[in-house]
Amino acid sequence: MIIHHPLLGPRDSAEFTYLGDANLIDRPDWQDKKAADKFYEYQYLRNNPAGEHQELWYHEAGDRSWLVVTRNTVTHEITKVELARDVARARGRSK
Repeated sequence: MIIHHPLLGPRDSAEFTYLGDANLIDRPDWQDKKAADKFYEYQYLRNNPAGEHQELWYHEAGDRSWLVVTRNTVTHEITKVELARDVARARGRSK
């Protein structure tokens, strides 16, 4: 599978490590009144979708960047690749 890195161009997926659902970018607020329940859900509950899904990938054998890859889990077709920092900023999670 080829991942089109936004900065480096096409790369073999063997250079990357799959790290799970991209929703992990949205860490719960530890000060929320229901923080314990939200962290339980954040840590342990995962969807296993068939179809388009956003995933976190780490470019371990390259520039060490984190990517959000939008991939169809049935066909493995990749439709979008973004730097995770850009996705986090767009979601309002950056400092």
